[in-house]
Formats: sequence, C-alpha cells, structure tokens
Amino acid sequence: MNKWSRRAFIGAGTVAGGGFLLGVAGFTFAPSRHSLVSADAAAKGQLTTWITITPDNMIDILIPHCEMGQGASTALAMMAAEELEADWSLVRVQEAPAEDAYANGYIIRAMGGGYVPAMLGRGVDYGAYKAMEWIGLMVTGGSTSVRGTGEWGMRVAGAAAKEMLVAAAAKQWNVPASECVAKSSRITHAASGKSATYGELAPAAATESVPTSPTLKNPDTFTIRRTSAQRLDLPSKVDGSAVYAIDFTMPGMLYAALAIAPVQGGKLVAVDTAPADAMPGVKKVVKLDEAVAVVADSFWRARRALAALKPEFSDAGHGAVSTDSIFAAFDQALGPAPAVPKNAARTITADYRAPFLAHATMEPMVCTARVEGAGAETLAEVWAGVQDPLNARSVAAKALGTDVHNVRLTNFMLGGGFGRRLPFTFDYVDLGVRVAKAMSPIPVKTIWTRENDLQHDYYRGAALSRHAGALDANGTPLAAHSNYTGGGNDEAVFMPYKIAEMAAEGKKAPHAIREGQWRSVLNSQHGFFKESFIDEMAHAAGKDPFEFRRGLVTEQPRFKAALEKAASMSGWGTPLPPGEGRGIAVCDSFGTICAEVVHVAVSPEGQLKVLNVYAAIDCGDVINLDGATAQAEGGIIFALSAALLSEITIDKGQVVQTNFRDYPMIHIADAPKITTAFIRSDAPLGGLGEPPVPPLAPALCNAIFAATGVRVRELPIRKTSLKKA
Repeated sequence: MNKWSRRAFIGAGTVAGGGFLLGVAGFTFAPSRHSLVSADAAAKGQLTTWITITPDNMIDILIPHCEMGQGASTALAMMAAEELEADWSLVRVQEAPAEDAYANGYIIRAMGGGYVPAMLGRGVDYGAYKAMEWIGLMVTGGSTSVRGTGEWGMRVAGAAAKEMLVAAAAKQWNVPASECVAKSSRITHAASGKSATYGELAPAAATESVPTSPTLKNPDTFTIRRTSAQRLDLPSKVDGSAVYAIDFTMPGMLYAALAIAPVQGGKLVAVDTAPADAMPGVKKVVKLDEAVAVVADSFWRARRALAALKPEFSDAGHGAVSTDSIFAAFDQALGPAPAVPKNAARTITADYRAPFLAHATMEPMVCTARVEGAGAETLAEVWAGVQDPLNARSVAAKALGTDVHNVRLTNFMLGGGFGRRLPFTFDYVDLGVRVAKAMSPIPVKTIWTRENDLQHDYYRGAALSRHAGALDANGTPLAAHSNYTGGGNDEAVFMPYKIAEMAAEGKKAPHAIREGQWRSVLNSQHGFFKESFIDEMAHAAGKDPFEFRRGLVTEQPRFKAALEKAASMSGWGTPLPPGEGRGIAVCDSFGTICAEVVHVAVSPEGQLKVLNVYAAIDCGDVINLDGATAQAEGGIIFALSAALLSEITIDKGQVVQTNFRDYPMIHIADAPKITTAFIRSDAPLGGLGEPPVPPLAPALCNAIFAATGVRVRELPIRKTSLKKA
C-alpha cells in the first residue's frame, strides 16, 4: 500500500472539535451514500456519511463542495439541518477531503432538473456516483451544488440521521418511536417526560441501520430553510482567520515566479539564466517546455529575478492571430442574414458582438507542492484552491507520472472561481508541481501575478451573432432567426416567446485562443444577443418592450410572472426625466428564470450612469434568503463590469491586457442600487450563482436605447458613443 493511501487521509478527515474519523466501513446501494462511515462511527457519533454529532451536541456536516464566496457550504448545511431538526447555532461545516469516496454523484440529478423515475432512482444515483468516482470529479460549478448534492444528498442524509436518533431514543426509553419528537437538536417523549440531546443519543444512534428512504419534511414546516441564516464562512473572513491558497505557508518553503509562453502552444526556445542566478535569494531557474520559473526565498525576489531574464518563446504558428482576424473569420462563417418569410410587412436584421473575457478572480492562481521520489514512486502533497479537488489531484499525478493515490491534495477557500478553477483548467497545478519537482523535496509555492492571470486564462469565448426577424402589418412577430459563432446550446439560445418561426444555428470558426467556462457560460453571450434583438423587434413593431414580451409568453407562466414582477418593481411605464430610460430582459438558465429591469441616465455628452437594477428571480425555492440575495447582487455586478468595461483582445497571437489598468472593473461608486425579489414556484430547485448574469447586458443596452435612441450592439459598452441619436 502506497504512502498516500486511504489510511493516510484519516487525519485529513478530522473535524475541528473532535468527534469524527474518516474511513470507509461500507457502501449502501442507496441515494446519498449514507453509510460511508468510519469503523468506529458509534464511538465518534458519525450517523451518516455527511453528519457527525459530537458529545457536546455540536453537529458537524461534511460538505463535498468548495466554498468560493457563493455560500454553498451554508446552504447545504441548512438543507441537512432542516431535515435533522437541528439547532442551527450548533452546526459546523467542513469541506470533504479530496478522496474518491466524495465524488459528486448528484450532478446528474442537477443537470437533469432532478427528474429520475422513482423506480430507477437508486440505480441512477449509484451509477452516477460510480461514474464520477471513476472519472474523478468532485466539482463545484454549473449551479449544481444545492440542486444536486443539497436536494438529493443533504436532505436525505439529515432525514436519515433524525430517524436514527429517534430510533435510538425509543429503544433506550422502551417507547414507540412514533411518540418521540425531534426538535432543536433534542429528542423528547412527552408522555414519560424523558428527553435527551442529540449528542447524548448519537453513539447509540450510530449503531442503527441507515434508512435508505427516510421521510422528508413538508416545505410548509420549514424553520431553517427560507430564512436568512448567518453564513458559516463569514466569521473567519471578517476576523482574518480564513485561509486561502495564497495564504498557505510551511517551514522551509520557497517561492516561484513564472514567465509563460505568451502565445498559446508556444515553447521555451532559449533563456540565459545568468542574470537571475546572480541575484540574492535565488535558488534555481527552472526551465519547462512552455515556461521558465525562478525559485527564490521570497516571491518578491523570485519576481525581481524573473524580470532580469529575457526568455525567447516560439509562437506555435499563431503569431498572426488577432482580434480582427478572429472576428473576420466569424463574419465569413455566418454568411448572409438568415432568411425570413417573404410576406412580412417588415423585416429587422442586426449583428451583435461579444468579446473574449477573463475571469479576473480576486485571488490569482496559486499552487504549493512538495514532491518526493521519482517515476511511478513519486509522492506529492499539493495545496491549492480549486473547484474540483479530485480533477486537480489527477492533473498533478499526470504531470509527475505517478498514480493519483500517490498525491494528497488539500483544498482551501477560493478567492473567486467563476469557472477559472473548474476541471480541465488546472494549468497552475500542472506548472506548480513541475516546478516543485525540480526542487524536490523542498516545498515550493508558485504564485501567478495578475499579468500571468489575465494573459493565460481560459477565456469566455468571443462570439458574433446575426439575426433576422419579421413582423406582420399589426406588429405581430412572424419569425426570429439567428446564426451565431462562438458556441451555443439549447439552453443558451432558447427563447420563450410564441413566434411561428424560430431557429438558431451555430457556425464553426475555430481559432487558437483557449476558452473555458465563465459565469453563466454560453448564456452570457446569448442572453445579450437574443434579448437585445427581441427588444429591437418590439420597437420595430411600435410596441412597449415589456408588453411585447408579455404578449408572447402567455403560455409560459413562469416567464410571465417574472417579467411582470420585474416591471412592477421598477415602476415600468411611469414617466422618467429626459435622458433616462428603462430596459428589460428575461433569461432562463440553470433551471432559473431571471427578469431584470435596468434604469439608466445618460448625459447629453454621452456619460452613462446605471442608477437601478431590479431583478425578479424564480429559482423554484430559496434556501438562504440573504445568501440568495448576495448571489443575485454579485452576479449583477459581475455582469455589469463585463457589459460596461471588460474586453480581452489579441494581437500577434497573444493577449494584450496585462492588469486592471487595461482590464478595468467597476468601482463601488459606479454600482447601482440593486433590488431583488424571489418568486416561489413549484419548479425544481434552480441555480442562483449564474442566472442573474445573462439578462443584465441586454437590459442595460435596452435601457440605453430608451434613454438615447442609441442601439448598442457590441460589448463592452464603452466602445460605443452614447450621445443622443
């Protein structure tokens, strides 16, 4: 058995305060994998895979997802605690370690809207779990945590633990289980007057069989969910005790700074290491295929020495690639505007353009690694902040040529993710372990500068779309067609409107710029495209944009309710001063419908001020009201920066932008007042981290048109003059 076998992870599974020892005793062929517990679960009070109750009545909940500011750890704990009938003040959370046993089997449920025939449920859950375990995915992203692990894992785990506690109490008191009541982390039996805390009952409860189909609470009886519970991750962030990957230190650690081939696919051709070798604190200059790293006793010294080098890189044949060449290829691939009915009274055509975008997380990429041994016997410890610890572990193992079980990965809170730390984007882990291997066995922290981060991202794809629409003499839409480049899928291009002819067709125009998932993924481009064009159709029809949309969603009650709520919140239709305008948009993504109204003011000189954003959101139900509001506000601000200011451009095959001076974000003074409302519906749980993003850009551009008559068809908006038409 190798050094980093399952036994080596026992210490990593210890929950603060005691009471839990990670191990594997067995697996139940049932949803939630509840019976994945330690061999001494009874002594420790571990009731299910995810829930341990300590003697002092504290409830420790293991969360198989990362925390990157989205509040998932709190929401998932609330879902478990609700079913457990726990005292919320006694709940703690810990992220599950990067072990195969914690692969995300519920992502299939989330991506499928939760629907699986009851008779197939256990088999689907087991199969999905085994598939994710085999692939090595423990992912947090795609708005899947709450609607996957929460709904199908944490709820069931909490309900199962409650039934185990009730059964244990009933046996001890020799009373019917049906007469025992669980409430606020205590079991009581009114007739006998007996009562015990969960902590007192946990050892006996842990010996009970884990129910595979426990009874879940009626939503009307929720007492924890639908409240604004305090986020469990916030106190440590406020007092500074939270640890991010960039904070991590250990004795004897060295630091590395990187220069990476500026053109994707480029290789290191030559570098004279002498200038860096001669500088104080420098330990080694490490040459890699696509980069050169300086390792020193401080990052400042490493970065200073790196600046003294003049590495030469190849351009992989992409030296002539530019933003202009990419969009020229997009334009050629799109061809003429799509055809529309010839009997139309009026036709409308428009092109829309969206740029490459970076993730620009607050915390740049960081990886610390310690490597020992060589070849297949290589052992490594890795410390990073990622959205998928298992995939990151696999990347490290592949880079070192060793088995994944020879790698131990510790994950930290993330200083932003937005897709940059998702699977298949772990170049910083790959580079980090290769640099550390060159310094074996000394641990090395490889830190990306902001310049590294912006110029070597996995970018939100650029895209160009070409639209054509048709109206009859009464302004009723007959057709809405679009051709687009840059990617799309059914969700992203879907329009809820009742129009006789609707079609969206993707055209391929490959390029050399690497792309990745960005907050709301393809919906971010297509939300802008389709909701800008439907607005143009409304104005061409001579109709109010809100009323035009509402008339086309009479058979889509959720869309209609969201549109009406957003319009009502914003005072839609009430007069505004000259130079002000409102715009509306609605999009469906990740199982959630979000309608937004943006209110702007534009000066005669074309200076734009975003005054208000109103968001009406139907995500089925809300777990944590305060957390949901923060998610909506964060998504809106994220989208607002992108719409107004952000753009990645390419010249000679490489990214032009280097830092926030040329990849700007909005400042606090630029932030609008944001008002949110959540519409409860009987729809399955939807996501919240991403759905507020897609409607923002079109609603904003539609508002600008209402205020000025200027139609913005290219992002970022700063590239368009907003002087009144």
